[in-house]
Amino acid sequence: MTTLKDLYIDELQDLWSANDQMSKVVSAMADKASDSKLADRLSSAKDGIDQHTRLLKSVLEDTGADVKKEHCKGMEGLVKEARKHALDSDMSGAALDVAIIAQYQRMCHYGIAGFGTAKAFAEALGNDEAARKLDEALDNIYGSDDFMTELAERSRNVDAMA
Repeated sequence: MTTLKDLYIDELQDLWSANDQMSKVVSAMADKASDSKLADRLSSAKDGIDQHTRLLKSVLEDTGADVKKEHCKGMEGLVKEARKHALDSDMSGAALDVAIIAQYQRMCHYGIAGFGTAKAFAEALGNDEAARKLDEALDNIYGSDDFMTELAERSRNVDAMA
């Protein structure tokens, strides 16, 4: 990589891989959640992640680069942690829900960093349309993260203390 465009393309390819990995684990967490609001939000989040993946592929096509993903080791680690601390744990009920929320938010924050970086690169390259689309995706991720924070603070954290 020698140019900003190279970095931009690499970021998009990395995000595609991150989304694919996250989508699978979020689906599994939705199946294991005990709170119906959490399960529903995770299911809709999975749909949003898949939509963001389609967006990334489209933006990659527009760059003229190879439309391929580059394995994201960062998300690989986060998925491994999500499996360890939530999916493969012996917890149940509200305690498990809290663990799921925490792991989901870690992955969201990784996505916020990645989509924010890609947006900044698109802006710097003068690709306003891609920047706008990436910003919309970023807003969706922030919204999902905020919902999880509210759910944890208002019910699941309290229930888990019982």
